[in-house]
Amino acid sequence: MVTHGHDEEASGEQAEADGIALVGARRPLPLVVAIERHAAEVTVLCGPAATATVAPKVVASPVGVPSRAGDPLPDGGPSLEGRPPPDSRPPPDSRPSLDSRPSLDAMVRRAIAVGLRRIEIVAWRDIDDPEAGGSELHAHRVASLWSDAGLQVRLTTSAVAQGVPVVHRDGYIAERRFGRYAIFPRTVVRNLVGRTDRDGLVEVWNGMPFLSPLWARCPRVVFLHHVHAEMWQMALPGPLARLGDIVERRVAPRLYRSSAVVTLSASSRAEIVSMLGLQPERVSVVPPGVDPRFGPAGVRDRDPLVVAVGRLVPVKRFGSLVDALVQLRARHPRLRAVIVGEGYERSAIEARIDRCGAGSWVDLVGRVGDDELVALYQRAWVLVSLSQREGWGMTITEAAACGTPAVASRIAGHADAVVDGVTGLLATGTEELVTRLDQVLSDEVLRSRLGRQAQAHAGRLTWEATALGTLEVLVAEAQAAAAPR
Repeated sequence: MVTHGHDEEASGEQAEADGIALVGARRPLPLVVAIERHAAEVTVLCGPAATATVAPKVVASPVGVPSRAGDPLPDGGPSLEGRPPPDSRPPPDSRPSLDSRPSLDAMVRRAIAVGLRRIEIVAWRDIDDPEAGGSELHAHRVASLWSDAGLQVRLTTSAVAQGVPVVHRDGYIAERRFGRYAIFPRTVVRNLVGRTDRDGLVEVWNGMPFLSPLWARCPRVVFLHHVHAEMWQMALPGPLARLGDIVERRVAPRLYRSSAVVTLSASSRAEIVSMLGLQPERVSVVPPGVDPRFGPAGVRDRDPLVVAVGRLVPVKRFGSLVDALVQLRARHPRLRAVIVGEGYERSAIEARIDRCGAGSWVDLVGRVGDDELVALYQRAWVLVSLSQREGWGMTITEAAACGTPAVASRIAGHADAVVDGVTGLLATGTEELVTRLDQVLSDEVLRSRLGRQAQAHAGRLTWEATALGTLEVLVAEAQAAAAPR
């Protein structure tokens, strides 16, 4: 679940960081810190598919994925013929079969053999942060599985409000010592002037990069789930928004052009390559997993129930979603909707619900526990997302694992999380979203078929495959570095 909490800063650390200049950078550090101070809402989401066509480089495929694009999903529904397959995998003869690919344990042994025993992951936020979302969940799952398989993993993030600096969790260590925005300059300086006890590095580039090409002297990979693009304008004042865009589009790509990058979906990869100019052969696709706790159970609500999950921030477009739901209720008078999540737009969304007279049937429930979220997915007739940018759309595949289809905006990320017409429906704009929701709510046969096929699709997505695929990229970097030149 993606939620939003309150900001916190370590003012002493921030003041200390403000006085440091980046080595090798032309811009003073206070400029970077200024962007970060105002960019709390620019998080890992993703956006419209790029117009350029880029053949996907897929490292990890979900367990049990059929080997051909035309293989049908269960129950006689439409096949995937004529459309990119769910994980955008290349032809079968260009990658190892599922049977021939090593297990995660075997890949860890290979990693240790090439000198990758101690891995550091640097990220903006920890999974315990009130604003933690899909990016933090992704890093946590990978760190946990790598640790379980025998690697020594340390996660370095900003501090968590009311949290202890060091946490031993699921086999790995999370060090949360730096201020919320000081994490970026402090990480750069610490690595430029100090010794490090790691053999490999994973950088999570979430809006503002850590500039690891300037200081990392070990094999490394970069998690980059999406391009932020217009999100800068949505979250920052004009001058800072322009600056953030310049850093993302012009400054960072020059540093990261030859870096090994891992992203979640082929559509996000196309956007990263076309908008940032990164080398296509250096950007790999490794889809996220779905936790086993998400599964079908019980009985759907008797009346139509639409569920939406996400942080209440502009990029999620919950205000527009409320308008769409009001239009939809004119066609389905017994419709109910539940919006899960927190964020600074909550009061504006509540006001919009009140203006529309929808308070009796639209519930803004805030954050919910894991069990309650699973129950909502299981009860819902459809999950909806009108988000403007997503790296994948993990709530879509979580609901899918519960047998609940999705109607979602036609953007990068969603284009891979939803197989259009097979596991759900994609829509361009609010009007089409209303039409597609109406189709799903009105047609029980369609809804059931989409739900069964969504469940089958989500069942192929495992965190073990995600951890394996990511480690494959890092091992390949270590092997390349050790090869004779």
